[in-house]
Amino acid sequence: MTRLPSLTLLALTLLLAAPSPGLAAPSDPQDSARGLDLHAPLELRIKPLPSGVRKVRLEPDGADGHVYVLTRLDGSEERVRPDELASRLYDESRQQSWLMRLLNITSPAGMAWVALGLLGQLLFTGRMILQWLVSERSRRSVVPVGFWWMSLVGATMLLAYFLWRRDIVGVLGQAAGWIVYIRNLWLIYREHAPESA
Repeated sequence: MTRLPSLTLLALTLLLAAPSPGLAAPSDPQDSARGLDLHAPLELRIKPLPSGVRKVRLEPDGADGHVYVLTRLDGSEERVRPDELASRLYDESRQQSWLMRLLNITSPAGMAWVALGLLGQLLFTGRMILQWLVSERSRRSVVPVGFWWMSLVGATMLLAYFLWRRDIVGVLGQAAGWIVYIRNLWLIYREHAPESA
């Protein structure tokens, strides 16, 4: 089961590396008229990047194939064949700790982001426990102000986490709730404002 993400990454890398007839020569004369350069290098977003590499681009090798150009952190470049890059990514993924594979992260900074997401989820779960305890004590359904604050803070933390993960489903889910939480807090404090005055 732990081999599944590694094998998926390997398959995706090989799929992206396969030469495409569309990259070899313009298939439509209108492509040239529109200014599309099908022989231009293509910058790729590979996650995780190989260690010591800042960015990766794919470019034709001049022999009807393609080569990956790895730009290292120091600015130097290394050209590798698709199978070499796939092998390097596979080997590096196998060297990760079980925890990093479990959390799907590649660096200690990723651990901080996962901790932020887990704390946000804990607040989100805690708001329901708070509401349940207050309702039990009152012997009727009550939504305390703390419920809305925990919702807002938890949603903000989860929104930041999902933005880091680039997870559109999570971003949309948390952003939509944000409006509801702010509106409820605004209504609660607007209602109490005349009392305090």
